[in-house]
Amino acid sequence: MPRAFESTSKEDLVKHISDLSVQFPLILLMKLFDFLTIIQLHSFNNGSSGGCYSPPCCPRRSIFSPLPSPLSPRSPCSQKPSDVPIILQLIQELANYEKESNAVEATHASLLSTIAFAPSNLVSPENTTPSTGDSISSSRPARAILLFNPANEPAGLALYFYNYSTWRAKPGIYLEDLFVREKERGKGYGQRLIGELAKEVVAMGGGRLEWAVLKWNEPSIKFYERIGAKALTEWQTMRVERDGLVELAKRAE
Repeated sequence: MPRAFESTSKEDLVKHISDLSVQFPLILLMKLFDFLTIIQLHSFNNGSSGGCYSPPCCPRRSIFSPLPSPLSPRSPCSQKPSDVPIILQLIQELANYEKESNAVEATHASLLSTIAFAPSNLVSPENTTPSTGDSISSSRPARAILLFNPANEPAGLALYFYNYSTWRAKPGIYLEDLFVREKERGKGYGQRLIGELAKEVVAMGGGRLEWAVLKWNEPSIKFYERIGAKALTEWQTMRVERDGLVELAKRAE
């Protein structure tokens, strides 16, 4: 910082800049830059709203940097066994949104034993060792991705598994559930979650990414159409479950 600015008040500094503005436009810009730097440092040092929220893995931003996206303060994805309580909470919130509050049978234990957590290089105060991940199997077929907002609160969830296209003889991904909390919608979390899955399909040479959506859920349908998804109106979803599944299995005996 220039020595002449070390003890200068803001009022004197503004007057000093005004006196120089006519004859020395270049000096004016330099003084203005120093003035803004003073304000920036003051804000950061005093924890005022002029600073930025900085979790451990987020370097402080310059006041001249572009405004951050909602995803920038934390690595975009979290896929750790310790995330299971958050996953269960978001599943319940999704059920509430879909008017099926009493339909959730998942528990912490059942999620922990059926989700295959992907390898992760994420390191945080709670997780100092990169995860080696779990292998996909018939008893552990699902994967989950969480996104967090700048306050380090869970913002959205994607829960998915791998499928297969016989005509293309290529693997793919089926998105079982996508959920973004109401207060976090419109900030890019949903598009980022689907984008992460699309990136994985492309990386593995896959054929498609697909999912189902309730017909009454117009906001979601419009969102999916905006990002390039097409409705397969000629297909009808079929399902066998519970007692019907047991009875059907008997036909193979």
